[in-house]
Amino acid sequence: MNTAERLTRDFFVRDVLYVSPDLIGKTLALQSEDDLIRRFIITETEAYRGPEDKACHASKGRTARTDVMYQEGGKIYVYFVYGMYWMLNFVAGAKDNPQAALIRGIEGFNGPGKLTRAIGIDKSFYGEDLTSSKRIWVEDTGFNPEFKTGPRIGINYAGDPWKDKPWRYYIEL
Repeated sequence: MNTAERLTRDFFVRDVLYVSPDLIGKTLALQSEDDLIRRFIITETEAYRGPEDKACHASKGRTARTDVMYQEGGKIYVYFVYGMYWMLNFVAGAKDNPQAALIRGIEGFNGPGKLTRAIGIDKSFYGEDLTSSKRIWVEDTGFNPEFKTGPRIGINYAGDPWKDKPWRYYIEL
C-alpha cells in the first residue's frame, strides 16, 4: 500500500532553512508522457536564502532568470550552467522573499548536473508548480532519515561568511 502524499503549498512557503533539510528523504516523482511514474529519494539539498545570501542568485536582484524565485514557494527554478547542465531548485518561502533549495542528489545519482540529465530536467520545467504539476512533484512517504550538514559546494565566490554556512544537507543510501 502506497501511503505517499504529495507535498502541499504549506510545505514550501516556509523558510528555506526548514524546507531544504525537510526535503531529505522525500520522494521526487516524475511522470512521463506514457504515464510511467519514476520515483527517487532526495538525498542531498542546499539552501539559498534571499538577497543577503551572496551565493544566492537573488543577491544580484530580480531578473528574468530569477523571477520565479520571487513567487510563492512550490515552484521550480531551473537554470543552465557550464553550457551543459540544468540545475533543479525548488522555490521556498513567501512571495517576494526569494529563496530556493537546490536538489544536489537523488537516489542513484549524485551531483546536480548528473541527476537532471538522468531524469530529463530542462528549461521547460522553469516555473512549474510542484503542488499541481502532472509531470513532477514531491511526495512524503514518512521516511525521515537523520542527515548530515556541511558547507555548500562550489560557492567560494560568495566569500565569508556565505561560503562556510552549513546549508548543505545530505544522507548516504
